[in-house]
Amino acid sequence: MKRPTIADIARRAGVSKVAVSYALNGQRGVSKETRAHIQAIADEIGWRPNSAARMLNGARSRTIGLALCRPARVLGVEPFFMELVSGIESALAAQSYGLLLQVVADHQQEMAVYNRWWGEGRVDGAFLVDLHVDDPRVKELEAMRMPVVVIGHPDSAGSLANVWSNDDSAVYETVRYLARLGHRAIARVSGPTLFHHTGIRDLAFDLACQRLGLPPLRTIRTDYTGEAGAQATRDLLDGVEPSARPTAIVYDNDIMAIAGLSVAQELRIEIPSQLSIVAWDDSPLTRVVHPPLTALTRDIAKYGAHAATRLLALIGGERGVSYEDQSPRLTPRGSTAPPAK
Repeated sequence: MKRPTIADIARRAGVSKVAVSYALNGQRGVSKETRAHIQAIADEIGWRPNSAARMLNGARSRTIGLALCRPARVLGVEPFFMELVSGIESALAAQSYGLLLQVVADHQQEMAVYNRWWGEGRVDGAFLVDLHVDDPRVKELEAMRMPVVVIGHPDSAGSLANVWSNDDSAVYETVRYLARLGHRAIARVSGPTLFHHTGIRDLAFDLACQRLGLPPLRTIRTDYTGEAGAQATRDLLDGVEPSARPTAIVYDNDIMAIAGLSVAQELRIEIPSQLSIVAWDDSPLTRVVHPPLTALTRDIAKYGAHAATRLLALIGGERGVSYEDQSPRLTPRGSTAPPAK
């Protein structure tokens, strides 16, 4: 089907293309009645402004960019990012904005994508996720002067606007809950050390154990995949004397926690009497396994929507600020209990 054009509207309305352009762009030169008639014809035949032409004239693209540096296969099974993107899109759609998403291999390619999108006028702004320690992308984006909202802690966001949540309090709440159940040997299966939020959680976990008088126990680094979570769980449990095993494991995402649950059940370790499991970031998956997993719960879709709202405000001329979102709260379920005597 041929896309409706200004020429089609002019022919139907019996006026010139210039008159149609004036009417549709709110310019003077046509009467109120003619403007209404032209707009009615445009609505009837489904005409929409040509975004490429509008960008050539300096108009906004009404598109936001998000480049994700992670394997595409991981995105399909990672509830966090799917919920985050759904929240972003819900807020953007309400303002007739779209989301341009691209998966990239590394940060160099990510920055090349953002430079191209911004230089070609394809986006009005972008999100930055997965902050690294001393992340060089922050300075590059500051120099680019593109509206950007960082979804991450302000300590590594530089002068960029950001939306974040307090992981420190969530970690302490989790460790205190397990300690009150009677757990003294709590292990942690975390993400890569290069991520800034991993360092925050590492420090918060160590401090929480110190404050609560718990002996330090092993932390295993992973890449957030189910395979890595399963292997980490085997390292902690398989071939280890029961007295030397952790009685509780805190996983840095839901996928690893579910994989850890499967490994424990395979090893005939009873959940929760012999091992308690806690997942960071609740999801539908944590509620359908048996037993359902205790998890750190937050509205991730709302988190994404808040980030999108802040970015649209930034594009509209408001000053960039740091916005602290709701901290994750612990939701106890069937995977945690006092350890067996």
